Amino acid sequence: MDQDKFNKAKEEYQNNFNEAKKENFKYTSVSGKKINPLYTPEDLNENKFIDDIGFPGQYPYTRGIHSTGYRGKVWTMRQFAGFGTPEDTNQRFKYLLANGQTGLSVAFDLPTLMGYDSDHEFSQGEVGICGVAISSLKDMETLFDGIPLDKVSTSMTINSPAAMVYAFYLAVAKKQGVPFNQLRGTLQNDILKEYIAQKEFIYPPEPSMRIITDMIEFSTNEVPQFNPVSVSGYHIREAGSTAAQELAYTLADGFAYIEAAIERGMDVDSFAPRISFFFNSHLDFFEEIAKFRAARRIYAKRMKEKYGAKNPRSWWMRFHTQTAGCTLTAQQPENNIVRTAFQALAAVLGGTQSLHTNSMDETLALPSEKAVKIALRTQQLLAYETGVINSVDPLGGSYLVEKLTNEMEEEAEKIFSEIDSLGGVIPAIDAGYFQKEIADSAYRYQIELDKKEKYIVGVNEFVEENESIDIPILQISPEVEKVQKEKLAELKASRNQIAVDECLNEIDDAAKNGKNLMPIFIKAAENYVTLGEMVAVLKEPFGIYEETVVF
Repeated sequence: MDQDKFNKAKEEYQNNFNEAKKENFKYTSVSGKKINPLYTPEDLNENKFIDDIGFPGQYPYTRGIHSTGYRGKVWTMRQFAGFGTPEDTNQRFKYLLANGQTGLSVAFDLPTLMGYDSDHEFSQGEVGICGVAISSLKDMETLFDGIPLDKVSTSMTINSPAAMVYAFYLAVAKKQGVPFNQLRGTLQNDILKEYIAQKEFIYPPEPSMRIITDMIEFSTNEVPQFNPVSVSGYHIREAGSTAAQELAYTLADGFAYIEAAIERGMDVDSFAPRISFFFNSHLDFFEEIAKFRAARRIYAKRMKEKYGAKNPRSWWMRFHTQTAGCTLTAQQPENNIVRTAFQALAAVLGGTQSLHTNSMDETLALPSEKAVKIALRTQQLLAYETGVINSVDPLGGSYLVEKLTNEMEEEAEKIFSEIDSLGGVIPAIDAGYFQKEIADSAYRYQIELDKKEKYIVGVNEFVEENESIDIPILQISPEVEKVQKEKLAELKASRNQIAVDECLNEIDDAAKNGKNLMPIFIKAAENYVTLGEMVAVLKEPFGIYEETVVF
């Protein structure tokens, strides 16, 4: 580059630059980061191209883990689905598969997420409302009736009782005659982010980490194509974090699981290729792309340099992305189709392996079939009509994107140091560090909206008076709870109670004596021990977690 010519052109640009700034409006990212009006080669160190940017499919994977990008294989299109009874959701799964979806993603109702059966007093009024009700192997059999588990990849969004739900799924596979080594899919199973953001915890962190390590060990040996943990930043972002906080907290959680498995005596290369991640694709288009690229680079470096992984697949960060539910608005809900489309595009340009697009009505209720179809068609339009799959990492080399990627990595490293200074992820949780930082970030963004320094179309600007919402809303009948309770009562009356009691005793013994819990959970599932019964028996040896309140 001719430096004199560059300097002269830059000076001319700066002399001509006269910003007509909109009053009060902030030209910052959603995370509050200052964005310059222009980025140039001066913002990059071109001598570090190979070290920092490189080529797709090459360490440190900033530009993607595969050399062919989406030319070889388009991302997996998943739509989060689950409501009402297992029969209801089974029909929705078949509808989605018939319309071109390439993977299933199961949403569970709140009682299931909290480890309660549908007949528990705490479940009243919540059965089947925000997802499908699953209390036993019988429910899981119905959920996947007519769906061969060796032909689909299944993602399950479940955390505290993930081991029990996983056991149900594996028991269904056995009944279908599908060997465990043919099963493909992902469990969210990220308990650390529950303490940080989503709050669906049951046991304290230490025994919860023990259960997850049991699952990693079991899956590595018995279910080698299944991802036992999907480390989730999605809910951290939904709680109000910045992009850099989402990135750093998620990676810190992932490294904690990796360290726990290494401490168990497992070789890092035996399990690391099956650890996956789950990120949010939020409103700020370029910031999100930079976040995904920085995530791959940080992860690859840590896995190679700190944890000594030798298999390049252990260096790969593989991640699923979901568009940001917290950005959906009840006002002018059709606008959500547009929001979802550009958030999905950011995820694709950031190199996601799997994608869920939110439906326009999800801020109002569970999505209707029509809304789900539009969300799925959004992904198909991106893949096959926009040309984004033609070139690998098409924004690679963008001065803005590369600068933001570098800054994202630098900020994440600072956050890692803060967490380390507190003693690691679990001590930081106990100290309320994550909760306070996220609350502060969420408050800052809300103040910007209140002052109209940032706009949300239809909410604080471009508002329509006397707006009426005329899109169809999915309603869950109270009959769902009645039906699920009746089925559960029938199951409990017909099963072998002696075998049930023996299984529960075995779970208690394994918990107290350090045995791997997964084989016993599977045995219990096959004897129709319920989710709530398995969860409850562990509350005595493990205890119940109560969150530290931080002001």
